[in-house]
Amino acid sequence: MRIPEETIDRIRQTADIIDVVSDYVSLKKRGQNWIACCPFHNEKTPSFNVSPVRQIYKCFGCGKAGDPVRFVMDIENIGYPEALRHLAKKYGIEVAEEQLTPDELIRQNERESLFIVLNFAKDFYHSHLLKSDEGQSIGLSYFRERGFLDNTVQSFELGYSSDQWDALLQEATRRGYRAELLEKAGLVLSKEGGKTYDRFRGRVIFPIHNVAGRVIAFGARILKTDKNQPKYINSPETEVYHKSQVLYGIFQAKNAIRQEDICYLTEGYTDVLSLHQAGIKNVVASSGTSLTIEQIRLISRFTQNVTILYDGDAAGIKAALRGLDMVLEEGLNVSVATFPDGDDPDSYVRKVGAETFKKYLSQHSNDFITFKTDILLKDAGDNPFKRAEIISEVIQSISKIPDPIKRQVFFQKTARQLQVDEQTLISESNRMVLSQQKQQLKQQQDKATSPGRASGPASMPEELTEILNDFSVEAPPVERRAVDPLNPKTRSSLSYQEEECVRLLVNYGAHELEPDISVCHYMLSELGNMEFVTPVFNEMLREIREGFVANEIRTADYFLKHQNQEYQHQVIGLVTFRHQLSENWLKHEIYVPTEVDKLADAAFSNILRLKKLVAEQRMRDIKQQIVQASDPAESDRLMVEYMHYKKVDIEIGRLLGTVIS
Repeated sequence: MRIPEETIDRIRQTADIIDVVSDYVSLKKRGQNWIACCPFHNEKTPSFNVSPVRQIYKCFGCGKAGDPVRFVMDIENIGYPEALRHLAKKYGIEVAEEQLTPDELIRQNERESLFIVLNFAKDFYHSHLLKSDEGQSIGLSYFRERGFLDNTVQSFELGYSSDQWDALLQEATRRGYRAELLEKAGLVLSKEGGKTYDRFRGRVIFPIHNVAGRVIAFGARILKTDKNQPKYINSPETEVYHKSQVLYGIFQAKNAIRQEDICYLTEGYTDVLSLHQAGIKNVVASSGTSLTIEQIRLISRFTQNVTILYDGDAAGIKAALRGLDMVLEEGLNVSVATFPDGDDPDSYVRKVGAETFKKYLSQHSNDFITFKTDILLKDAGDNPFKRAEIISEVIQSISKIPDPIKRQVFFQKTARQLQVDEQTLISESNRMVLSQQKQQLKQQQDKATSPGRASGPASMPEELTEILNDFSVEAPPVERRAVDPLNPKTRSSLSYQEEECVRLLVNYGAHELEPDISVCHYMLSELGNMEFVTPVFNEMLREIREGFVANEIRTADYFLKHQNQEYQHQVIGLVTFRHQLSENWLKHEIYVPTEVDKLADAAFSNILRLKKLVAEQRMRDIKQQIVQASDPAESDRLMVEYMHYKKVDIEIGRLLGTVIS
C-alpha cells in the first residue's frame, strides 16, 4: 500500500523531533538545543545534537543527521514508508493507504513483514490467554497464582500458546501469512519430511518488545512437568531480533528510568513483572543471558546509574561478577544488591511490598567495587596468597573506570577496605595498563607482519592509494574524479571555503547587510559566474542562484524539505552548531558578539578567500603550462597571465592581512 501525500505531510507536521528522539535516548537541554550520547555509535561524551526549532538532529561524532522520519529510519533500520507508519501510529494518525502495484508489493520491505507477522502472533497468543477455555484455565490461572493483575497482563501483552501442534500456523495461514515468513520470524519449525509446526506449544508467552514498543520475539515458559522439555524457550535470532541487543521490559521502563535516573537490572521476566506491578517501573531483565556490551549501551541511553539485583545464590553471583567490568568500561555507575537466601526480586517484593523493598535496596545496595571486594574477601579469609590475587582482580576492575576522579576515589576506598597502601594500588594499576598497551601493540605488529600479508603499496588501504594516485602527474582524469571531494583526507582548502560560502548563504541569505542588499544578493554578485569544484556545493549554489532570479532567497528551510537527501544531510551539518554560549553569560550581562554582528566581515572574507584560492590554483596550472610550452610567444603570454593572478593573489592577501612570502 502507498501512503497519500497529504497524510505524509500531516505526519511530518505532527512529529516532534524531541518527542521522537526521547523514545530512544535521554536528552538534556543545553541552550536552545538538546544533547545526548549518540545512539548510532559508541561514545562517552555527548556529541548528538537535537534542534527543536529546525526539527533536526545531528551527531558531530559519526555524522548521522536528519529529521524525525530519518531518525526512525536510522534507529529502527527500516524504510521510508515503514518509518511514516511508525510515526502515524505513535501520533494516532489514520493512514488510508493506496493500493500498490504488483511490482511494488514484491519489493515491500521483508523486515516490516516480520514485524507484522510477529504482531499478529502477539495478538493471537494474548487473545488465546483471555478468551479461550484452555488459555483461561491454564495460562491465566498461572499468572493469577503468581499475583499478576489484569493491568500487568495488558501492559506486557502476555499470552498463552495452545498445547496443539499447529494452532498458530493454521490461523496464520487462514489470514494469508506464508509459512516461510512465519519460519523466518521464529514462530514455526519445519522437519526434514516437510511437516511444519508451532515453536511454542502449551506455554505462557512473554512478548519481547524493542525500545519503540514493537514485538520482536517471544519468551515462553512451560507449565506442565516434562523432563524432556526446557522450562523456558526463546525465539531464535532473526533479522529483527538479536538477543544480545535487547532487554526485556525496556519499552515499558524507559520513561521511568529517565525520570528516576536509575535502572534496576534483573535476570528474569517475572522479576520485571512483579516490580513493575509494585510501582517500581524502572526495571529491565537480561532474560537469563550474560550481560552484553550492547545491552549496557542501551541502558546508557537513558541513565548512567545501574543497580543489579541478584538473588542469594553465591555461586551465580561470583560467576556474574566476572562479566561486569565492561559496565565500568562504559562509564556507568554500577551498584549491586542481593536478597536473603531463597529470595529473588520477584518473591521478595511480593513478600514485603513495594515500600519495604525500596527501603531494603537503599540500605543493602553497594557500589560494584566494594561489593566485589567483600565477596572475594570472604572467600580468601586469612590466606595471604588468595588475598594477593583478590587485590590484583579488584585493581583490574578499578582500572577499567574511564573517569580519573572516580578511579582515584575507588583507590582510596579500596585501600582502606583491603588495608593496603593506596599508592601500591595505583602503581600496580599503572603497571597493568602499561602491560596491556604493550600487548595490544605487539598484537598489531604481529598482525601487520603475519604471513600472507603483502607489504608495500599493494597492501595500502584503498583510500590512501586513491590519494597518492590523485597527486601523481601521470594520474588519469578518472582517478581524480574517484576521490571523494568531501572526504576529510582528500578535501582541498577550496572545498572548505565553498562549504563556508554555502553555509553563510543558507543560514543568513535573507539577512540585510545594507538597506535592500541581502547577504544572498551581495555574495552572488561577488561570485559572478564562478563554479564550485565540490559537486554538492555547486548544485546547491545553482539552486540558490535560480531562486534569486525568481525573487526567492533559498535558505536552510528550502533545502531541509528538498527531496535530495544529500542536500538535507549537508544543510543539517551547516545549520547545527556544536557549541553554544552558556545562559550564565546573559545572566551576568556579559556581551559576546554573535556571528550576525560580524556577518558583513564574514561574507567579505569568504569571498576573498575563495578568489585567492582560485587564483593560487590558476597560478599552479599556468606554471605547469609554462614548463610544457615550446613556443616562446606562448610562454610570454602565459607569464603575463601568471603575473596578473599573482597581483590578484597579493592584493587579496593584503586585504585579508595574510603574510605573503
